[in-house]
Amino acid sequence: MPRLRKPVVAGWFDQDAADFRLRGTRCRDCGAVFFPREDSFCRNPGCAGVVLDEVPLSRHGTVWSCTDGRYRPPAPYPSDPDTPWEPYTLVAVELAAERMVVLGQAAPGVTVADLPVGSEVELVPGVLYEDADITWTTWHWRPAAAHSGEAS
Repeated sequence: MPRLRKPVVAGWFDQDAADFRLRGTRCRDCGAVFFPREDSFCRNPGCAGVVLDEVPLSRHGTVWSCTDGRYRPPAPYPSDPDTPWEPYTLVAVELAAERMVVLGQAAPGVTVADLPVGSEVELVPGVLYEDADITWTTWHWRPAAAHSGEAS
């Protein structure tokens, strides 16, 4: 029987969409965009807005910063000392349209050397880990394939 696919954090991305994207929210009053999503009030200190619409965020951006993760991460990552573990690359990406920085892991096999500051990256679906019953899904960043220059 195939494993159930479940997002590691519900509501943060469309795991099965053909057009894979992170989900954010935009304030109707001031236009501020948030990720992770906000569903209660505008986090802009100068705005009292409370109506927020879900919006898909850019799939492309530029590397703002990155680093090697050489420690066992906290939950929701598996960190049982008996579980095999590999270092990973963390990358901060400035989204193309929103001009906001989103943090995430690089795709497996992508290292800091592959992600110079200012280089283009794209969002791709990923797997955080698998247990006996569930494949826990997430998002990853990888060096961008040639695309049509859209800001999406």
